[in-house]
Amino acid sequence: MTEIDLEQENKAIAREYKELLRISYQTLTEEDKKLIRKAFDVAVDAHKDQRRKSGEAYIFHPIAVAKIVASEIGLGATSIAAALMHDVVEDTDITIEDIEKMFNPKIAQIVDGLTKIAKVKTDQEISMQAENFRKMLLTLNDDVRVILIKIADRLHNMQTMESMADYKQAKIASETLYIYAPLAHRLGLYNIKTQLEDLGLKYTEPDVYQDIVSKMKETKEEQEAYIKSISDVLKNSLDEEGIEYTMKGRPKSIYSIRRKMLVQGVTFDEVYDKFALRIIYKSKPQEEKFLAWKIYSIVTDHYRPSPSRLRDWISSPKSTGYEALHITVMGPKGRWVEIQVRSERMDEIAEKGYAAHYKYKQGATEENGLDVWLNQLREALENAETNAVDFVEDFKLNLYSKEIYVFTPKGEIKSLPKGATSLDFAFSIHSEIGMHTRGTRVNGKLVPLNHVLNSGDQVEIITSQNQKPTASWLDYVTTSRARNKIKSVLNESTKKIAEDGKELLTRKLKHLKITLNETTVNELVNYFKLQTSLDLFYRVGAGLIDNQQLKDFAAQKNNTLINFFKNKIKRSPNVTPEQLHRNEIIKNYDLLVFGKEQEKLDYKLSSCCNPIPGDDVFGFITINEGIKVHRKDCPNAISLQSNYAYRIIPAKWIDSSQEEFKAILKITGMDTLGLTNELTKVISNQMHVNIQSIALSGEAGIFNGQVTVIVQNNTILKKLIDNIKKIDGIDKVTRVHKN
Repeated sequence: MTEIDLEQENKAIAREYKELLRISYQTLTEEDKKLIRKAFDVAVDAHKDQRRKSGEAYIFHPIAVAKIVASEIGLGATSIAAALMHDVVEDTDITIEDIEKMFNPKIAQIVDGLTKIAKVKTDQEISMQAENFRKMLLTLNDDVRVILIKIADRLHNMQTMESMADYKQAKIASETLYIYAPLAHRLGLYNIKTQLEDLGLKYTEPDVYQDIVSKMKETKEEQEAYIKSISDVLKNSLDEEGIEYTMKGRPKSIYSIRRKMLVQGVTFDEVYDKFALRIIYKSKPQEEKFLAWKIYSIVTDHYRPSPSRLRDWISSPKSTGYEALHITVMGPKGRWVEIQVRSERMDEIAEKGYAAHYKYKQGATEENGLDVWLNQLREALENAETNAVDFVEDFKLNLYSKEIYVFTPKGEIKSLPKGATSLDFAFSIHSEIGMHTRGTRVNGKLVPLNHVLNSGDQVEIITSQNQKPTASWLDYVTTSRARNKIKSVLNESTKKIAEDGKELLTRKLKHLKITLNETTVNELVNYFKLQTSLDLFYRVGAGLIDNQQLKDFAAQKNNTLINFFKNKIKRSPNVTPEQLHRNEIIKNYDLLVFGKEQEKLDYKLSSCCNPIPGDDVFGFITINEGIKVHRKDCPNAISLQSNYAYRIIPAKWIDSSQEEFKAILKITGMDTLGLTNELTKVISNQMHVNIQSIALSGEAGIFNGQVTVIVQNNTILKKLIDNIKKIDGIDKVTRVHKN
């Protein structure tokens, strides 16, 4: 680089640093500024010879991460300093001990946590990514700021990913949608969550993303005019009442529009609530609730609300701390519009999550404000015995669950994930109560342990010291806390029975003149078709393997000569001429090619999403079943790409004229006379597509159908769907993933 360029770059670095101090959400003291300056100097010096893929000086990345930490997450000087140095130990000669000497143990601990996340090394058999996440989530026990800075780091990486290779973009974006966006959501960082989701979609499904972006641009003016027509009406009434407020329209995120299109099987134009109106009012603390409901009454004077879509998170805030009133009203032109009502304090909490919480708690410091929060998140991490992928899946369940609010017999309120059962409630009070639950009463009535609770239920637990969890309890609970506790108790009792079983088995085999050693254990495990020696000992201990079965095993073991011949004579499987012919076609005309070299490899089409030629697909290398091919929009795709990125191989279709594939279409509409006839005419006669099976039902004027068709490729399928949609009376046609 020339001197002029370097000079320009140094000026830009200095500008970024000043900006960082200016935008900090917390008030920085002189001490704080000195600390940040020192961290900045260490980082600049450590990264002086490094550049990013895009060519710019590496230091811009830590500064950008620190800016997100300071303004969007709203943390203080300790976190800003740690963010500036988050890559220092990993990339340079500086050690954690050096940082502790130069700064303080707290900063060193946070930087150490961030370095550990970056440096996880594990056995390839378990998923690297899942193990990474697990390590990351476990750092919550040290200091939650590690996670917050990691989220900021991920956001900046997502914002600057253009110059990376495609496969890396897909891996990082899948990981982001799989774990970082739910984490940001759980920590109350809604702005960051939205950005992560939108950027995740941009790199996992670029065409879909661009399509929605361009359609949103086209409709932007119309949307703004529509929002203005509503806000003008409300402004007059709010002004008359003397309420101080600001009002802004907010478009729905690209990702949530996409999700709605998928879940409801609708097109972009059919997603009606693509925007919301937010009213943020000024208020004294004691008047907040009163004013929120006053604004509610003003809004509903002008527009009719949907009673089923009123969300009151002011009386019962979400466990993330989110407070607001969401009202869905029928606006002009018969469109639903969501109106969000929040005070300035609530708005700050919605934007900043917990950083704003401790700002409003009198006398709370950054340190102890985080403690309250930490305790809420620790539960999901209590049991570290499960394997990494299960662990992450469990954790995600807890992250994304919607909440219900139930009452104890004394009238205390408890929040649980939606779908929680009365047994989950017992475990949420205390593990010991959960373990000894004999029965549950909901609203005074005796109900089964798997009774699903609703908001507002009052739940009473009946316990007994003699009660113990059984294996069926695992089917009765949905929260990972309850599941983990039940599993650990069952494991302990299983181990105890297995220990007794081992002794019993040794004695029984002695009678049969067989010694229990490793070889015998393996033979027994195979003979009884079990997985592990623990299964074997448990079954003997529980009396599931009796003396006669052991005698049969001994007889078979002694008859080795016969076994020897049995193994020699392998029966050849019967293959029909049709199967031979079909296999020949597949062999000569392989339809899928894999990897950069476009190799032809053996594969199976995955049954969870039934890919057909022309679909965007990828290959997943399984442990036992070779390569399985999934559609990129398969419900499991994000999880696979994120947890097992090293097992994903790119795949694409070549010619597909000699193969036929099954696709299932779900069709709904109005049950008019002759609709079935019209439908089969379009599929069979016009399109010359074979119908494999058809199931139609009509109820109260509504037509529901599921048609399985045999098609050559995706293009034909899309054309078929378009033609079915044109039939008079048809409302929706969607492709179903599973039979």
